[in-house]
Amino acid sequence: MSPLTPPPPFPSFSFPLEGDDEELEKLKRKIEADRGFNCQFYKEKCLRRRIAVRMRARGQRTFAEYGQLLDRDPAEYDHLLDTLTINVTKFFRNLETWNALEQQVLPTLFEGKGPVKVWSAGSASGEEAYTASILMREWLEKERRLHDAGRIQITGTDIDRRSLEAARKAEYPELSMAETPGPVLQRWFSPGPPFTLRPEARQGVSFERRDLISGEPLQGQNLIFCRNVVIYFDRDIQERLFKRFYDALAPGGFLVMGKVETLIGEARLLFRPVNNRERIFRRPL
Repeated sequence: MSPLTPPPPFPSFSFPLEGDDEELEKLKRKIEADRGFNCQFYKEKCLRRRIAVRMRARGQRTFAEYGQLLDRDPAEYDHLLDTLTINVTKFFRNLETWNALEQQVLPTLFEGKGPVKVWSAGSASGEEAYTASILMREWLEKERRLHDAGRIQITGTDIDRRSLEAARKAEYPELSMAETPGPVLQRWFSPGPPFTLRPEARQGVSFERRDLISGEPLQGQNLIFCRNVVIYFDRDIQERLFKRFYDALAPGGFLVMGKVETLIGEARLLFRPVNNRERIFRRPL
């Protein structure tokens, strides 16, 4: 094909945003059997749209065709799981939320003497977990309490192995730093891109592969982040998740949600608002 020859048009066909229920169920069972990713809890329209993104990218017309492609090209699973697990995040995303945490949550977290346990649920490539580490260390420095940095225990969990591997490397593209204040970027990262997080901010931070819904939740947490994740699940699953987070929190622990999310069902009675605008809630003592 010469440089002046236009590329062939993409095949025109509609994608299965509805119908083909039986084939979709087969594909969902296949994904779970092959990769351990349970699709049953996702809102169906959301799931269809995200699978359709990969089907269009690979020119597949039906769920059955796409399932056959996954057999022929297992590497496609990595792209599919990236699409399904919504791995889009940045350091200091929604800076107002982090400012509210610094003012309204951190002083309470460090009142005691034991470990300060933080769970970043759906941690993707680790930006949120490491942001929490940086925020805590800078706050402790301002309070002249750096000796308490050893109490920080942050666990990031995700279902996607590639994201977890990236989190452990702690090397990030420019896009991940788009909302990071300049002084923070200069102090805590090597010049980039890629920007490598300095070792002191990685201390006390670990990552685990864990299914948010069917896996065992962490326990005794003082702060849980689950931002912009629950909106992709059906209502009954959302209610189950909120109850799991409540049980995972130590009395007096905090839950931070995404700006577009809200507590529903029994959770509205279980948690107390700390900052409604920034979606910060607390399990009563």
